[in-house]
Amino acid sequence: MVPRPVKAVLLLFPISSALEERKKEEDQKIINEGSLNNKGVVLWIKQTISNACGTIGLLHALLNADVSLDPDSPLAKFAKECKDKTPQERAKFLETTPLFANIHAEAASTGQSAVPTDLDTDLHFSCFVEANVDGTPHLIELDGRRAGPVDRGVCEDLLNDAIKFVKNNYVVQSSSIQFSMTSLGPPEF
Repeated sequence: MVPRPVKAVLLLFPISSALEERKKEEDQKIINEGSLNNKGVVLWIKQTISNACGTIGLLHALLNADVSLDPDSPLAKFAKECKDKTPQERAKFLETTPLFANIHAEAASTGQSAVPTDLDTDLHFSCFVEANVDGTPHLIELDGRRAGPVDRGVCEDLLNDAIKFVKNNYVVQSSSIQFSMTSLGPPEF
C-alpha cells in the first residue's frame, strides 16, 4: 500500500534504557572507526537544537534521498552550503541561517494549537536512507543524537529493510506502542 520507490523512512520511537545502551556502544564504534559522513556517503547533521529531532530527521530524509530539488529553494541552498562543512558546522549553520527562519515563522503562526510549555519527551525521530557504500547499497540510519551515520548493512529494498531493522532492533526493545513510520516517496495517484 506504500507508493514506490521509497526514498527515505522516518521513524518516531520511544527512547528506552536498552536503546540508549546500544547507542553508546555503536557511537563508540563510530568514534573509533570513523563515520560514513567523513567518507562523503551521506550528508549528516548533528542535532544541537533542543526538541528538533523531527526537523533533523526530515532534513536527513530530504538531503539524502535521491530527489531533485528546486535549485532556488531554501533546502537546495542549505544543501549546497552544507556540502563541504563538518556535521558540527552544519548544525551551527542550521541554528544561524536565515534560510528557514521565514518558513518556520510562517508555519508557527498558522498553527491551531498553543505550544505546550512542557516539551520534555521520551520520543525521538531517526531516518533511514539507502546509500552506496563501496559500490553496494546499504541501509543507513541518520540520527542527529548519534556520533554519526550508522551503517545497518546491505540494503535490497529500503522500505522492507528499514521495517525489518526497526522491528528487530527497536520494537523488541520496548513495551510501548508509541512507534510511527513515514515514507518519503512518490505521490499516490
